[in-house]
Amino acid sequence: VQLQASGGGLVQAGGSLRLACVASGRSFSGGNMGWFRQSPGKEREFVAGMRLSGGYTYYANSVKDRFTISRDYAKSTVYLQMNSLAPEDTAVYYCATAPRGILSNLREPSGYDYWGQGTQVTVSS
Repeated sequence: VQLQASGGGLVQAGGSLRLACVASGRSFSGGNMGWFRQSPGKEREFVAGMRLSGGYTYYANSVKDRFTISRDYAKSTVYLQMNSLAPEDTAVYYCATAPRGILSNLREPSGYDYWGQGTQVTVSS
């Protein structure tokens, strides 16, 4: 399984970005997909996740109502639409997948088996 994340960049506060994570070698029929972020000196934190069977979505409180996780089966791609970005959203964003992941592990980095390479998001004030 390989994950390729893209879409990061520099944006002003209040702006938007859409991240994409293309998965190869993995079906989208089950388990979890997640987006995490990490800024210097901080631990990797959960941002958003999806249960692929059913499409149920989950968000960190800090991004709820601003970020949206979605999927495109045909393109084997998961997206993270980020609106109303703030400087505190600045981080490297990673996508991850757990083909046999369970709901209780969805928010935990340790619950994922495969990780993308990360894409930098910088929000200027």
